Amino acid sequence: MSVSVLRTVDAWWVRTPAGATRIDTAAVTTRELLADRGAIAAAAASAEVVAVESLSLVSPVTAPCRVVAQMTNFASHVKDSGMDPETVPLTFFRKASGSISGPYDDVVRPAHVSLLDYEVEIGLVFGREMPVGAEVDAENLADYIAGLVITNDISARDVQLPKTQFYEAKSYPTFTPVGPALVLLEADELKRFTDLRLRLWVNGEVRQDMTVADMIYRPVRALRELTRFQRMDAGDLLLTGTPVGTAISAPPKPVEIIGSLLPPQVKWKMFFKSQAKNPKYLKDGDVIEAAIGTDDGVLDLGRQRTVVRYAR
Repeated sequence: MSVSVLRTVDAWWVRTPAGATRIDTAAVTTRELLADRGAIAAAAASAEVVAVESLSLVSPVTAPCRVVAQMTNFASHVKDSGMDPETVPLTFFRKASGSISGPYDDVVRPAHVSLLDYEVEIGLVFGREMPVGAEVDAENLADYIAGLVITNDISARDVQLPKTQFYEAKSYPTFTPVGPALVLLEADELKRFTDLRLRLWVNGEVRQDMTVADMIYRPVRALRELTRFQRMDAGDLLLTGTPVGTAISAPPKPVEIIGSLLPPQVKWKMFFKSQAKNPKYLKDGDVIEAAIGTDDGVLDLGRQRTVVRYAR
Protein backbone atom coordinates (compact mmCIF):
# COMPACT_ATOMS: atom_id res chain seq x y z
CA MET A 1 0.00 0.00 0.00
CA SER A 2 1.36 3.43 -0.93
CA VAL A 3 2.57 5.79 1.80
CA SER A 4 2.49 9.57 1.30
CA VAL A 5 5.42 11.29 3.00
CA LEU A 6 5.27 15.03 3.71
CA ARG A 7 7.99 17.37 4.93
CA THR A 8 8.11 20.57 6.92
CA VAL A 9 11.25 22.55 7.72
CA ASP A 10 11.82 20.66 10.95
CA ALA A 11 10.06 17.30 10.55
CA TRP A 12 8.85 14.47 8.33
CA TRP A 13 5.23 13.28 8.29
CA VAL A 14 3.03 10.50 6.92
CA ARG A 15 -0.32 11.52 5.49
CA THR A 16 -3.19 9.30 6.63
CA PRO A 17 -6.95 9.50 6.07
CA ALA A 18 -7.22 11.15 9.51
CA GLY A 19 -4.44 13.70 9.04
CA ALA A 20 -0.65 13.71 9.33
CA THR A 21 1.43 11.71 11.78
CA ARG A 22 4.97 12.74 12.67
CA ILE A 23 7.80 10.37 11.78
CA ASP A 24 10.14 9.73 14.72
CA THR A 25 13.41 10.00 12.83
CA ALA A 26 16.69 11.87 12.94
CA ALA A 27 16.76 11.98 9.13
CA VAL A 28 17.54 15.37 7.64
CA THR A 29 17.74 14.41 3.97
CA THR A 30 15.44 12.37 1.74
CA ARG A 31 18.22 9.83 1.39
CA GLU A 32 18.45 9.39 5.17
CA LEU A 33 14.69 9.12 5.52
CA LEU A 34 14.42 6.39 2.89
CA ALA A 35 16.92 4.37 4.94
CA ASP A 36 14.63 4.62 8.00
CA ARG A 37 11.66 2.64 6.67
CA GLY A 38 10.82 1.33 10.14
CA ALA A 39 10.11 4.85 11.38
CA ILE A 40 7.94 5.54 8.33
CA ALA A 41 5.93 2.37 8.94
CA ALA A 42 5.48 3.22 12.62
CA ALA A 43 4.22 6.69 11.79
CA ALA A 44 1.74 5.26 9.27
CA ALA A 45 0.23 3.18 12.08
CA SER A 46 0.17 5.99 14.66
CA ALA A 47 -3.09 7.52 15.90
CA GLU A 48 -1.52 10.83 16.93
CA VAL A 49 -2.50 13.11 14.05
CA VAL A 50 -2.50 16.79 13.18
CA ALA A 51 -4.38 18.50 10.38
CA VAL A 52 -2.41 18.47 7.12
CA GLU A 53 -3.66 22.01 6.50
CA SER A 54 -1.81 23.16 9.63
CA LEU A 55 1.57 22.16 8.18
CA SER A 56 3.77 24.47 6.12
CA LEU A 57 4.98 21.94 3.57
CA VAL A 58 8.30 22.14 1.75
CA SER A 59 9.74 19.88 -0.95
CA PRO A 60 9.91 16.22 0.15
CA VAL A 61 13.05 15.91 -2.01
CA THR A 62 15.96 17.61 -0.30
CA ALA A 63 18.87 19.40 -1.97
CA PRO A 64 21.65 18.92 -2.80
CA CYS A 65 20.88 15.88 -4.95
CA ARG A 66 21.14 14.89 -8.59
CA VAL A 67 18.30 16.17 -10.74
CA VAL A 68 18.18 14.52 -14.17
CA ALA A 69 15.40 15.03 -16.73
CA GLN A 70 14.20 13.34 -19.89
CA MET A 71 13.67 15.53 -22.93
CA THR A 72 10.56 15.49 -25.22
CA ASN A 73 9.31 12.18 -23.85
CA PHE A 74 5.56 12.35 -24.61
CA ALA A 75 4.39 11.66 -28.17
CA SER A 76 1.94 14.59 -28.07
CA HIS A 77 4.67 17.00 -26.97
CA VAL A 78 7.11 15.68 -29.57
CA LYS A 79 4.57 16.26 -32.35
CA ASP A 80 3.81 19.74 -31.02
CA SER A 81 7.56 20.45 -31.16
CA GLY A 82 7.60 19.56 -34.86
CA MET A 83 9.34 16.19 -34.46
CA ASP A 84 8.46 12.54 -35.11
CA PRO A 85 7.80 10.33 -32.04
CA GLU A 86 9.04 7.33 -34.02
CA THR A 87 12.51 8.78 -34.42
CA VAL A 88 13.02 11.03 -31.39
CA PRO A 89 15.96 9.75 -29.30
CA LEU A 90 16.03 9.06 -25.57
CA THR A 91 17.86 12.12 -24.25
CA PHE A 92 18.68 13.43 -20.79
CA PHE A 93 19.75 16.78 -19.37
CA ARG A 94 20.65 18.00 -15.89
CA LYS A 95 19.06 20.64 -13.68
CA ALA A 96 20.69 22.25 -10.66
CA SER A 97 19.19 20.94 -7.43
CA GLY A 98 19.24 24.55 -6.24
CA SER A 99 16.17 24.97 -8.47
CA ILE A 100 14.09 22.75 -6.15
CA SER A 101 11.37 24.59 -4.24
CA GLY A 102 8.27 23.69 -2.28
CA PRO A 103 4.84 22.76 -3.62
CA TYR A 104 3.31 26.08 -2.55
CA ASP A 105 6.30 28.41 -2.95
CA ASP A 106 6.31 31.27 -5.44
CA VAL A 107 7.90 30.68 -8.84
CA VAL A 108 10.19 33.68 -9.33
CA ARG A 109 10.90 34.83 -12.88
CA PRO A 110 14.35 36.49 -13.16
CA ALA A 111 14.22 40.05 -14.46
CA HIS A 112 16.07 39.19 -17.69
CA VAL A 113 13.65 36.37 -18.63
CA SER A 114 10.66 37.11 -20.87
CA LEU A 115 9.19 33.74 -21.89
CA LEU A 116 8.44 31.68 -18.77
CA ASP A 117 6.89 28.26 -19.40
CA TYR A 118 5.57 25.32 -17.36
CA GLU A 119 5.87 21.52 -17.69
CA VAL A 120 4.08 19.17 -15.30
CA GLU A 121 6.15 16.00 -14.90
CA ILE A 122 6.27 12.83 -12.82
CA GLY A 123 9.42 12.71 -10.73
CA LEU A 124 10.99 9.35 -9.91
CA VAL A 125 12.77 9.36 -6.54
CA PHE A 126 15.54 6.81 -6.13
CA GLY A 127 15.52 4.66 -3.02
CA ARG A 128 18.97 3.12 -3.37
CA GLU A 129 22.18 3.52 -5.31
CA MET A 130 21.99 2.74 -9.02
CA PRO A 131 25.66 2.45 -10.04
CA VAL A 132 26.84 2.77 -13.63
CA GLY A 133 26.27 -0.58 -15.28
CA ALA A 134 23.41 -1.68 -13.03
CA GLU A 135 20.99 -4.19 -14.56
CA VAL A 136 17.47 -2.74 -14.56
CA ASP A 137 14.34 -4.58 -15.65
CA ALA A 138 10.63 -4.68 -14.90
CA GLU A 139 11.17 -7.11 -12.04
CA ASN A 140 13.69 -5.04 -10.08
CA LEU A 141 12.56 -1.51 -11.01
CA ALA A 142 10.98 -1.06 -7.56
CA ASP A 143 14.34 -1.89 -5.97
CA TYR A 144 15.67 1.38 -7.39
CA ILE A 145 12.60 3.64 -7.49
CA ALA A 146 11.20 4.32 -4.02
CA GLY A 147 8.39 6.62 -5.01
CA LEU A 148 6.93 9.38 -7.12
CA VAL A 149 6.46 13.16 -6.79
CA ILE A 150 4.79 15.93 -8.75
CA THR A 151 7.33 18.23 -10.37
CA ASN A 152 7.03 21.30 -12.57
CA ASP A 153 9.95 21.83 -14.94
CA ILE A 154 9.76 25.62 -15.19
CA SER A 155 11.66 26.85 -18.26
CA ALA A 156 13.01 30.18 -19.50
CA ARG A 157 12.45 29.62 -23.22
CA ASP A 158 14.23 32.78 -24.36
CA VAL A 159 17.36 31.57 -22.57
CA GLN A 160 17.02 27.92 -23.56
CA LEU A 161 16.53 28.14 -27.31
CA PRO A 162 19.28 30.50 -28.52
CA LYS A 163 21.87 28.76 -26.33
CA THR A 164 20.71 25.27 -27.48
CA GLN A 165 21.23 23.92 -23.96
CA PHE A 166 18.82 23.39 -21.08
CA TYR A 167 20.89 23.67 -17.90
CA GLU A 168 20.76 27.42 -17.32
CA ALA A 169 17.21 27.90 -18.62
CA LYS A 170 15.81 25.31 -16.21
CA SER A 171 18.05 25.79 -13.17
CA TYR A 172 17.14 29.19 -11.71
CA PRO A 173 15.97 29.11 -8.07
CA THR A 174 12.29 28.01 -7.78
CA PHE A 175 12.32 26.44 -11.28
CA THR A 176 11.58 22.93 -9.94
CA PRO A 177 8.62 22.96 -7.56
CA VAL A 178 8.35 19.49 -5.98
CA GLY A 179 5.57 17.85 -3.97
CA PRO A 180 3.47 18.12 -1.90
CA ALA A 181 3.97 14.40 -1.22
CA LEU A 182 6.62 11.79 -1.88
CA VAL A 183 4.41 8.77 -2.52
CA LEU A 184 6.28 5.58 -1.68
CA LEU A 185 5.04 2.64 -3.76
CA GLU A 186 5.16 -1.12 -3.54
CA ALA A 187 6.26 -3.07 -6.61
CA ASP A 188 2.69 -3.93 -7.68
CA GLU A 189 1.63 -0.29 -7.40
CA LEU A 190 4.54 0.86 -9.54
CA LYS A 191 3.12 -1.34 -12.30
CA ARG A 192 0.21 1.14 -12.51
CA PHE A 193 2.61 3.87 -13.64
CA THR A 194 1.02 3.99 -17.11
CA ASP A 195 -2.39 4.74 -15.55
CA LEU A 196 -1.22 8.02 -14.05
CA ARG A 197 -2.75 11.20 -15.45
CA LEU A 198 -0.82 14.49 -15.48
CA ARG A 199 -2.83 17.70 -15.28
CA LEU A 200 -1.86 21.35 -15.07
CA TRP A 201 -3.97 24.49 -14.82
CA VAL A 202 -3.07 28.18 -15.11
CA ASN A 203 -5.58 30.46 -13.41
CA GLY A 204 -8.09 27.60 -13.46
CA GLU A 205 -7.73 26.92 -17.20
CA VAL A 206 -6.65 23.38 -18.11
CA ARG A 207 -3.40 23.55 -20.07
CA GLN A 208 -2.14 19.95 -19.82
CA ASP A 209 -4.16 16.74 -19.39
CA MET A 210 -2.68 13.41 -20.51
CA THR A 211 -1.95 9.94 -19.15
CA VAL A 212 1.40 8.18 -19.14
CA ALA A 213 0.10 6.02 -21.99
CA ASP A 214 1.42 8.87 -24.18
CA MET A 215 4.96 8.50 -22.77
CA ILE A 216 7.57 7.24 -25.23
CA TYR A 217 10.44 6.04 -23.00
CA ARG A 218 9.08 4.69 -19.73
CA PRO A 219 11.07 4.12 -16.53
CA VAL A 220 12.63 0.71 -17.26
CA ARG A 221 13.92 1.83 -20.65
CA ALA A 222 15.00 5.22 -19.28
CA LEU A 223 16.95 3.72 -16.38
CA ARG A 224 18.63 1.17 -18.64
CA GLU A 225 19.91 4.03 -20.78
CA LEU A 226 20.78 6.28 -17.84
CA THR A 227 22.81 3.63 -16.04
CA ARG A 228 25.15 3.40 -19.02
CA PHE A 229 26.78 6.67 -17.91
CA GLN A 230 25.12 8.19 -14.80
CA ARG A 231 25.17 6.95 -11.22
CA MET A 232 22.10 7.79 -9.14
CA ASP A 233 21.83 7.62 -5.36
CA ALA A 234 18.99 7.40 -2.86
CA GLY A 235 17.14 10.72 -2.79
CA ASP A 236 18.09 11.64 -6.36
CA LEU A 237 15.37 12.74 -8.78
CA LEU A 238 14.55 11.88 -12.40
CA LEU A 239 11.95 13.98 -14.25
CA THR A 240 10.21 11.93 -16.94
CA GLY A 241 8.92 14.46 -19.46
CA THR A 242 5.76 16.45 -20.10
CA PRO A 243 2.75 16.10 -22.42
CA VAL A 244 1.38 18.57 -24.95
CA GLY A 245 0.00 21.88 -23.68
CA THR A 246 3.04 23.96 -22.78
CA ALA A 247 3.08 27.59 -23.89
CA ILE A 248 5.73 27.04 -26.55
CA SER A 249 4.97 25.15 -29.76
CA ALA A 250 6.73 24.73 -33.08
CA PRO A 251 6.06 27.29 -35.82
CA PRO A 252 4.25 26.14 -39.00
CA LYS A 253 6.53 24.18 -41.33
CA PRO A 254 6.85 26.91 -44.01
CA VAL A 255 7.84 29.45 -41.36
CA GLU A 256 10.34 27.00 -39.88
CA ILE A 257 11.93 26.43 -43.30
CA ILE A 258 12.24 30.15 -43.95
CA GLY A 259 13.69 30.68 -40.47
CA SER A 260 16.36 28.05 -41.07
CA LEU A 261 17.68 30.15 -43.95
CA LEU A 262 18.14 33.26 -41.83
CA PRO A 263 21.18 34.22 -39.71
CA PRO A 264 20.66 32.96 -36.12
CA GLN A 265 20.43 36.47 -34.66
CA VAL A 266 17.70 37.44 -37.12
CA LYS A 267 15.87 34.13 -36.75
CA TRP A 268 15.66 34.32 -32.97
CA LYS A 269 14.68 37.99 -33.01
CA MET A 270 11.73 37.14 -35.29
CA PHE A 271 10.79 34.07 -33.26
CA PHE A 272 10.78 35.86 -29.91
CA LYS A 273 8.84 38.77 -31.37
CA SER A 274 6.10 36.35 -32.42
CA GLN A 275 6.25 34.48 -29.10
CA ALA A 276 5.80 37.74 -27.18
CA LYS A 277 2.22 37.78 -28.49
CA ASN A 278 1.52 34.31 -27.07
CA PRO A 279 -0.77 34.74 -24.02
CA LYS A 280 0.06 31.31 -22.60
CA TYR A 281 3.45 32.28 -21.20
CA LEU A 282 3.38 32.80 -17.46
CA LYS A 283 2.69 36.30 -16.17
CA ASP A 284 3.12 37.99 -12.82
CA GLY A 285 0.43 36.72 -10.43
CA ASP A 286 -0.53 33.65 -12.48
CA VAL A 287 -1.57 30.68 -10.36
CA ILE A 288 -0.20 27.31 -11.49
CA GLU A 289 -1.81 24.13 -10.18
CA ALA A 290 -0.61 20.62 -10.97
CA ALA A 291 -2.03 17.22 -10.04
CA ILE A 292 -1.01 13.65 -10.84
CA GLY A 293 -2.92 10.47 -10.04
CA THR A 294 -4.84 7.56 -11.46
CA ASP A 295 -8.40 8.27 -12.60
CA ASP A 296 -9.77 5.89 -9.96
CA GLY A 297 -7.93 7.78 -7.18
CA VAL A 298 -6.01 4.73 -5.95
CA LEU A 299 -2.70 6.47 -6.61
CA ASP A 300 -2.70 10.18 -5.81
CA LEU A 301 0.42 12.35 -5.71
CA GLY A 302 -1.56 15.33 -4.46
CA ARG A 303 -2.00 18.82 -5.86
CA GLN A 304 0.63 21.52 -6.18
CA ARG A 305 -0.17 25.25 -6.20
CA THR A 306 2.37 27.95 -6.96
CA VAL A 307 2.13 31.63 -7.86
CA VAL A 308 4.34 33.37 -10.42
CA ARG A 309 6.19 36.45 -9.22
CA TYR A 310 8.36 38.69 -11.37
CA ALA A 311 11.70 39.70 -9.90
CA ARG A 312 12.11 43.46 -9.94
